[in-house]
Order: sequence, then C-alpha cells, then structure tokens
Amino acid sequence: MGYFLSYGLILQIIALVHFVRRRPDTFWLWIIIFFGGLGSLVYLAVEAVPDLSLLSGPFKVFQHSGRMRQLEWLVRDNPAPGNYEELGMLYSEAHRWAEARGCFSKVIAACPDSLDAFYRRAQGSAALGDYRAAAEDFEHVVLQQAGYDFYGAAIALARCYVRLGNVSKAGALFEQVTRCSTLTEAQLDYARFLAGQGRNPEALEWAERILAKRATMPRFQRRAERPLFRQAMSLRKKLRQTGSSRWV
Repeated sequence: MGYFLSYGLILQIIALVHFVRRRPDTFWLWIIIFFGGLGSLVYLAVEAVPDLSLLSGPFKVFQHSGRMRQLEWLVRDNPAPGNYEELGMLYSEAHRWAEARGCFSKVIAACPDSLDAFYRRAQGSAALGDYRAAAEDFEHVVLQQAGYDFYGAAIALARCYVRLGNVSKAGALFEQVTRCSTLTEAQLDYARFLAGQGRNPEALEWAERILAKRATMPRFQRRAERPLFRQAMSLRKKLRQTGSSRWV
C-alpha cells in the first residue's frame, strides 16, 4: 500500500510540473489534486504523452550529427547544390546559423531560381541579427510567391521591417497577411505591432480574436498553439491595464 501511495505522489508531482509548464485547461488541476495518482495518470496519458512529439526537435540534432559530418566531408569532393542544401538544413536544425547561411549562399550561386534557398538563407540572416540582408532575401521570395511557406516568408519579412524601423511597410504587410491567413502566429505578431504603434484598441481586438479561436480548435492544434495563446492572454492583460481609462 505504501508503495502505491509513493508512486501516486510521484505521478502527482510530475503531473503538476507539466501542468505549470504547459497550462492546459484548469479542470485538469482539480483532477490531479483530488484524484491523486489515478487522476495524475489519466492527465499524463491525455496531456503529457502527446507533448512528447514536441521534443523531437532536440533529438533530431543528435540523430543528424553523423549525417552532418558526412556531408561536411562530402562537399569537399562533391560540392553539388543538393549536398549543400541538405547540409544547410542540418545546420539550421542545430541553430548553426552562420554555417547554414553559407551553405544556402552556395546553393543560390548554383541555382539562383531556388526560392527555398533564399528563404532559408534569410532565416539564417535574421537569426544572426542581420535584418537588412534577411529582408532582401525575404523580399525576393515574397515577390515571387506571396504565400510562400503558408505566408511564413511574408510574416518574417514584416518582422524584419519592424526591426529596421520601416513601420509603414511592416503595417501594410501585416494587414495583407492577416487578410489572407488565419495563422495564430501572424495574428499575434500583428497585435504586438499594433500595440507597439500605440493602436491599443485594435491590438486588443486582435488579442481577443486569437483567444476566441480556442473554442473551435481541435485538441491537437490547441496543444501545439498553447504558448501562443498564453502570450495573447498576457498581451490582452497588459493592454487592458494600459487602456482601462479609455476602454474596457
């Protein structure tokens, strides 16, 4: 009996730690507390196990390290664009942005019509803080295909414009993207942009719109976008406190 209680307590602790970090629906907290080990086991099976898929990124870096070393040797003898492209992707997954950018530059030199190479190089430039170079590459991609990567290129370009202080271009692009896309990330970026421009009522409206989406989202999508919803809640709270004298 004592062993069962000990294991139940351990499950409760694990479940509570996961709950605090991931912030799922509040009713799970009461299930964990009042139903002890059994409730914690149910919670972990429903909420924690699916989250294991989110950990695949760090493990991929270790899995791909051998292939990365192979390609580093291979491109010395066979500098084909495909080899550099694969190596660039592996560098990107490992957040080795300078090396990744160098690889994609070689791909572009050989295949100047490769939009993906421009896009990936721009991501590397943005990660390195070189927003002007990133904007040039993102502009090239968006000009050729406005909705590239489900409007990921356009969203990234708008972020670069913000960093470069080009407010008018950033605002116009955010408006265009949010008219064509329902991506939560794009909507949250636009809400932050509006707040940064002092357009708090509009920013609050977008934050509310984001949070209203949760009710109709499939569970797997709500789980994946949970961090974005928390950020939207934080933004909404801040905006309400800032502008409570003018609007609620």
